[in-house]
This record gives sequence, structure tokens and C-alpha cells, in this order.
Amino acid sequence: MFVALERRFDLEGGHRSAFQEKGRYLLRIVVDQRSILMENRCPRRGLHADSPEQGRCSRHGIAFDLTNGRPLNASCPPLQRLPLAFHGDRIGLDL
Repeated sequence: MFVALERRFDLEGGHRSAFQEKGRYLLRIVVDQRSILMENRCPRRGLHADSPEQGRCSRHGIAFDLTNGRPLNASCPPLQRLPLAFHGDRIGLDL
């Protein structure tokens, strides 16, 4: 089932959008002209996006590379990335 999150015209470099869908917090960003969707929470809790290229957990100070979800300054699991789906002029995910 396709769940639309936003329109395709929002794919400009550096654009970020946060969503809540079916109890999941999601973050969509554009890095190097690629749209990336991932869970908007640190593996230890809450992710806060500081810039298009880097996210930082505001609670723990863990920095993440948002292109691949890997932590930059801690040993913890990476952020979970989700595949984006495109239908017409909408960006979303298939559940």
C-alpha cells in the first residue's frame, strides 16, 4: 500500500521533511541530489537533523552520516533507511 508523504517538487537540495506515519517518525532529506528516507530516531532515541549532510541525536550527541545512516562518533547501530516510492507527483513509501 502506497502512503504519500509529499509532492515531488520538494526534492531540492537540502530540503528536509519530518513525518509521522503509523507510529513511526520519519525524516526525508536530499543529499547530493538524492532523496533519502530514514527513521527519525536515534538507535538510542530521538534524532535531530542539524544540516542536510549530518544528523545529530539531541539527547546523546551522536552524529550520523545521513547518506548511509552510520554513526560518526559512537559505536551503535546505524539509522534505519527506508526505500522511497514515487507515484505520479508524490513521494512516499510502500507499506
